[in-house]
Amino acid sequence: MIFVSLGTQDKSFIRLVEKIEELKNNNVIKEDVIVQLGSTKYKSENIKCIDFMSMEEFDKYLQNCSYLITHGGVGTILSALKYNKKIIAIPRLAKYNEHVNDHQLELIEAFSLDNYILGCKEVEDLEENIKKISKFKPKVYKSNQDNFIKLIKRLIEDEWKYITRIWY
Repeated sequence: MIFVSLGTQDKSFIRLVEKIEELKNNNVIKEDVIVQLGSTKYKSENIKCIDFMSMEEFDKYLQNCSYLITHGGVGTILSALKYNKKIIAIPRLAKYNEHVNDHQLELIEAFSLDNYILGCKEVEDLEENIKKISKFKPKVYKSNQDNFIKLIKRLIEDEWKYITRIWY
């Protein structure tokens, strides 16, 4: 099963779900497709569309999918990387009134350059990346959170050493 997340923006991302429908109808996508639509209004006979879902349901689909197709939302991408999922990401773009700016394009480019995901600049790039996904070996994501926690611990320990030297 392929899981598609369009995020929860208050703007539509219809061009992505239409492209996925086209690729499913043309048998480029052979697996079942589950789409989390968010605010995008769409009905389909060939793909299962769910407007909104709980985090538990979202996580279940994410854990069980063969790969994720998603917008350029950092939360969705990081969640999928946590489960070591292959990801194809397509940005919401300001020129289509899908977002207020093009930060998703920049985010996708950065994750792509580091080989964490397959990134698209436009929906027209999706078919090419679907054909690449089976051979794609993403880099394992290591969060900076561990380094941040180590830094905080070290700062606290250093401060504690300083305080105890003064007081004792």
